[in-house]
Amino acid sequence: MHKIDTFIFDLGGVLIDWNPEYVYLEAFNGDREKMQWFFDNICTNDWNENQDAGYPMAKATEERVAMFPEYEELIRMFYGRWIDMLGDSISGTVEILQKLIESQNYKVVALTNWSAETFPIALNRFEFLQWFEGIIVSGEEKTRKPFDDIYHLTLNRFHIKPENSIFIDDNARNIQAANNLGINGIRFKSPEQLIEDLKQYNIKL
Repeated sequence: MHKIDTFIFDLGGVLIDWNPEYVYLEAFNGDREKMQWFFDNICTNDWNENQDAGYPMAKATEERVAMFPEYEELIRMFYGRWIDMLGDSISGTVEILQKLIESQNYKVVALTNWSAETFPIALNRFEFLQWFEGIIVSGEEKTRKPFDDIYHLTLNRFHIKPENSIFIDDNARNIQAANNLGINGIRFKSPEQLIEDLKQYNIKL
């Protein structure tokens, strides 16, 4: 097994709780079925990820309203109330991050699918984002996970050898893409599970 010297953290769903349900569950009066239909057909994950790759949010909103004018109010809510979708930090993972950094044994960076327009809000809210040696924000780079180029960009910018790194992400698709490039991957499910998975690499916290 190669010696691990670098950690690459995803942010949303790993260190930061972001969930559009915080806004839309109320908008749909608690009807999860109707809310899910809206996410599956109107403000879809693919649509939002396009903005994560640098597409302007205002333009994306107007285009979606033109496609589905009967849902205009709900569509405008997605980015109009984006800040209300931003929850708290996932404290258990922040503690793991802090221990890894304080050990001074590892380079620790972040790789996130996040719109460049909204990322400054997170930077102002979460102090721990200043702890990283660097953060690759998809919206700033005009590409996103799981495309190979954003992983190559991360490896090159921070002088990372893939076999010596661990990438932590809550999305299996993103982990598989990293694995395909020789990066070790851990799919995040909980801080407790992450601690257990790290033991497989002889990393004990």
